[in-house]
Amino acid sequence: MFLLGLTDDVYGLSAKFKLFIQVAIATLVYLLGVQINEIPIFGGIDLGIFSYPITLLWIVGISNAVNFIDGVDGLAGSVVTVNAITLAIIAVAMTPSSPISALIGFILAGSMLAFLTYNFNPAKIFMGDGGALFSGFLLAAISITGVMKAATLAIILPFVVLAVPIMDITYSSLRRIFKGKSPFVADAEHIHHKLLHAGFSQKNTVLILTSVAIIAGAIASLFLGAATIKHYFMAILVIVLIMLLLNMIKVLTKK
Repeated sequence: MFLLGLTDDVYGLSAKFKLFIQVAIATLVYLLGVQINEIPIFGGIDLGIFSYPITLLWIVGISNAVNFIDGVDGLAGSVVTVNAITLAIIAVAMTPSSPISALIGFILAGSMLAFLTYNFNPAKIFMGDGGALFSGFLLAAISITGVMKAATLAIILPFVVLAVPIMDITYSSLRRIFKGKSPFVADAEHIHHKLLHAGFSQKNTVLILTSVAIIAGAIASLFLGAATIKHYFMAILVIVLIMLLLNMIKVLTKK
């Protein structure tokens, strides 16, 4: 998925070709066992033949959703950091727990924190399609292996955790379809563009949408009890302190 995005960054691939390769990647992952097999309600509803298309839609959809929100300095990185931390904490708190999924989530969050040091406005480096598609792919995969596999109503939690990218891709796709355009053709009418047009600065736009991601993560964590929400807020506090410290170092080194 990263190589696909990197190739697109360099050569500019067509939307149909990218979708074809993304479907192939998601199919390979499905065959390796990353699958949404049932809806754990009413004793468990086996998805049967619908498992493959639903898993495909989730992996391809979330991968592209993160890519869609990568339009403002620091936005995609901030949202991915919060989402990764949330999914990691939930993966540990679930029964049965998924420590490997949690580990991948924490690694992704740590990587994003380092990246954000140079990506906040004004950005010196950019995520590109390579970074955005890869980050979205990881979020989609660990949400399946770490959260949806649990035998509870936890299948709805990834939808809450990933509220920001899901809202944006849903809004963007429906808007384009209603206008008679392809949902895969990029434009400048995403939610973050609407906020910018409304007069918000890039930093405030990032703050607003990241706050929505934090609130969504808190709601998802609340489903798992007081201990989980406590750990969640502790993690968010640590992230905020790290970012403030990095920003302070950045300002001092400039002087």
